[in-house]
Amino acid sequence: MRFDILTLFPQFFETPLSSAIFQRARDKGLASFNTYNIRDYTHDKHNVVDDYPFGGGAGMLLKPEPIFEAIEDVLKDRHLCEEPVPVILTTPQGRPFSQPLAYQLAEHKRLVILCGHYEGVDDRVREHIVTHEISIGDYVLSGGELAALVIADAVTRLLPGVLGSDESAAGDSHSEGLLEYPQFTRPAEFRGWAVPEILLSGNHAKITAWRREQSLLKTAERRPDLLSKASLTAKERKTLAARLEEPEHNYPDE
Repeated sequence: MRFDILTLFPQFFETPLSSAIFQRARDKGLASFNTYNIRDYTHDKHNVVDDYPFGGGAGMLLKPEPIFEAIEDVLKDRHLCEEPVPVILTTPQGRPFSQPLAYQLAEHKRLVILCGHYEGVDDRVREHIVTHEISIGDYVLSGGELAALVIADAVTRLLPGVLGSDESAAGDSHSEGLLEYPQFTRPAEFRGWAVPEILLSGNHAKITAWRREQSLLKTAERRPDLLSKASLTAKERKTLAARLEEPEHNYPDE
């Protein structure tokens, strides 16, 4: 997969994109990461990329001209791609980023990510060249660079062959609409706290069932909103309801 990231601060990406999952994907030839400075597409001596909003108001907006030129230049070879290339704008007004969305994006061969900044971008950018608007949470960042890294990281790790095992991504929190089950490693006992015996039993069927139950319980306790979207059997819903009525699973409202 090819990632093209348009930003006012390309230096922001130098260390992250040469580290961890990104470097692993690059070393395996599974992904490439390119950054472009939007200022390089201005035509005045001061490389101005922003201006005051029409109608007044606080802050500055990114101008449409350099953004359109930058994206059009980056996509000038798009005819070589068999499918449309998603152009993503990182913005607090966008669709909430999620694991299902990460899977959808991972199906493409190429992504363009435009990092918003200041008070945002001229709306003609959103209307005429952006295909996806994505928010990574209900808060405001100084710029979209961190959001771009979050999206790139979540998508990169889903590419076949990037992780040591394809099962690693499949078992992550949110992959099936639920939070991940508790996990343990050696030693089997630490400061008097023992690993659940079932995980030491070697009975993989029982371990799988235990993990599923724990995943359901953790989701119900911490993110009950996810259960309405999760695929649960009637038996699981009944079991979950019964377990949550037990005293040890009754938590006071925070």
